[in-house]
Amino acid sequence: MAQLHDLRLRLLVQQESERIAESQPDDLDLSVVQARCLCWLALLAEAHEDQASDAERRGDVEQAMGWFADSMRLRDVIQVVSAIEIPLPGAHDQLEDGEWEGDGEGDGFFGPMAA
Repeated sequence: MAQLHDLRLRLLVQQESERIAESQPDDLDLSVVQARCLCWLALLAEAHEDQASDAERRGDVEQAMGWFADSMRLRDVIQVVSAIEIPLPGAHDQLEDGEWEGDGEGDGFFGPMAA
């Protein structure tokens, strides 16, 4: 059963990566990839939580704890993926030393700073 689940998950990941590649054939937008990953991770975490609840209702505490632990690991992954800072598309004016070009008056990667 676990092998079937792994194969299904791999197929879903492959299909989603093909959709991303087809929708962004020339220039892959990493923010789109991040958003799609977050959607899939949230769905997986919710499904694991549902499985944990079902197992708890059946009285299978060990199985419920396993599903719950998996859902918590998925929530941790969601936090990690959410924390990845992806530059805005079209912002390639980063200097070699890691600073953003601008006039030194608040202009730069995110544009003029509000006063």
